[in-house]
Amino acid sequence: QLQLVESGGGLVQPGGSLRLSCVASGITLDDYTIGWFRQAPGKEREGVSCISSTYSTLYKDSVKGRFTISRDNAKNTVYLQMNNLNAEDTGIYYCALDPRDSGLARPGSYDYWGQGTQVTVSS
Repeated sequence: QLQLVESGGGLVQPGGSLRLSCVASGITLDDYTIGWFRQAPGKEREGVSCISSTYSTLYKDSVKGRFTISRDNAKNTVYLQMNNLNAEDTGIYYCALDPRDSGLARPGSYDYWGQGTQVTVSS
């Protein structure tokens, strides 16, 4: 049974950092695009970043230069390093798997989702 489990969220002050992890079970991530998405209260889920099987990456404009996505296929894990966080980064962060390896950060391209991890940026 395919399962994605996120971890690493929490409460952090503005300017702080967090590293999110997405661990997969029941499937090997090597051949798929993995995306990170977030949803703030009252807002739609939005794509933050994604990494394809060929290590091509995409980032939402507002996180470029602050967030870095990476994958460790040996650990079947994808990471999202988030630096210089601000209040607009607050939300529930989800990882998801695109079985078609589109390399895009559109929620509709992803068939499998984790349960999410809360990130709160506040002083």
